[in-house]
Amino acid sequence: MATLLLRSILRPTYTMRCPPLTKHLCKLDGGNSFRCTLVTSTRLLCEATEEEKANEERDPTKDRSKVIPVETSMKYMKSKAYQSTYGSDPVWKKYRRNFKGAFAPRKTRKTCIRANMIATGNPCPICRDEYLVLHHRNVDLLKQFISPHNGEVLPYGKTNVCQKRHRELTVAVERARDMGLLTFDVPFREYDYSEYYSPEENAGKSAA
Repeated sequence: MATLLLRSILRPTYTMRCPPLTKHLCKLDGGNSFRCTLVTSTRLLCEATEEEKANEERDPTKDRSKVIPVETSMKYMKSKAYQSTYGSDPVWKKYRRNFKGAFAPRKTRKTCIRANMIATGNPCPICRDEYLVLHHRNVDLLKQFISPHNGEVLPYGKTNVCQKRHRELTVAVERARDMGLLTFDVPFREYDYSEYYSPEENAGKSAA
């Protein structure tokens, strides 16, 4: 008798009967799955699963699921929009990191984008602008991250890009150099070849 009374109390108001409480999923009309959680002894609260949450509207300013072609990025680097935003300075010049305390951490964050969405309020100079594509053909962008003194890639402590973008930047620079799109200096060394000859050969060459 007590079991029948409990079933009548816990039965949901839907036309279909839910499975036992040991099973947390119940199928309803339309193919939607709900997680049924026992709130009190008199009612059930059905919450939407992650599938329904994924269908919610995404913030277009933080959405990074769209792939921008490198040709579009190259045109953007020469456009008026880029000049009005960055001017003649590199894209990382006016960027400032947010950190706790008086001294910045030694390393930047691992990544700014998670699940194709910006997961931080202050993304790095590359992640904040979706039209800045790191590619070996986008030479104008790569040159901004190369030191004019030694030709090396600037460290992330200076450019403040995240770890993931810094690795992509290093790979893009090396590919551009391999394909001849970026020039770099090769050290020229002079050798005294007389040190590699025997004394007899050196005496014969000096006599000749």
